Amino acid sequence: LVDSLGDITITNDGVTILKEMDVEHPAAKMVIEVAKTQDNEVGDGTTTAVVIAGELLKKAEELLEQEIHPTVIARGYRIASARAMEILDNIAITIDVDDEEMLAKVAKTAITGKHAEYAVDHLANLVVKAIKRVAERVDGKYKVDEDNIKLEKRYGGSVKDTQLVEGVVIDKEVVHPGMPKRVRNAKIAVLKASLEVKETETDAEIRITDPDQLQRFIEQEERMLKDMVDKIANAGANVVFC
Repeated sequence: LVDSLGDITITNDGVTILKEMDVEHPAAKMVIEVAKTQDNEVGDGTTTAVVIAGELLKKAEELLEQEIHPTVIARGYRIASARAMEILDNIAITIDVDDEEMLAKVAKTAITGKHAEYAVDHLANLVVKAIKRVAERVDGKYKVDEDNIKLEKRYGGSVKDTQLVEGVVIDKEVVHPGMPKRVRNAKIAVLKASLEVKETETDAEIRITDPDQLQRFIEQEERMLKDMVDKIANAGANVVFC
């Protein structure tokens, strides 16, 4: 796909293709909304949903040509929808949350077709572990808050290098190469402000006329920074993010 700005998108994902299409017809926009809803609610099956929606519209057009009133067609589709939901409820099976093999099969089904088949087993296992880690039992059912799972993409490497981190990932680098890369039993402080002497909000000018004044100015900045560091150290933190 090439959009109006010349950006190129290569994909076989149904919802991605539809999102990139510039359409004006109300029926076409409705089909795109079908795909978006399917993607948001299920995360898979967007192409199937669009194909089925297209066929339903095609059959509806044939019925209109036979002079069947639109309300009759709509009522028939609602009846068919209710019947389809009834059949789905009858053929659905209950999955034990401890049946990781079955859960992995469900994950593999969703992953298939996303150009990651060569790593499907690895990804499926990570998905199952992540879901089980954040799933909560509410009124006899398991619910998952998707906000508790964060996907962090990094360039380079292979899909098989994907890892599950049971914690928080913060994209920061050490400010000095001598700092440790791993800290066990860390006491972490997360700061909203940076460890530096801030500039004043108003325009101010400091005139330094001799080296002693410059030295005192530098020493004062160092004392202010040391006060900040001492407060953090006294709190017991040995890892700081800011």
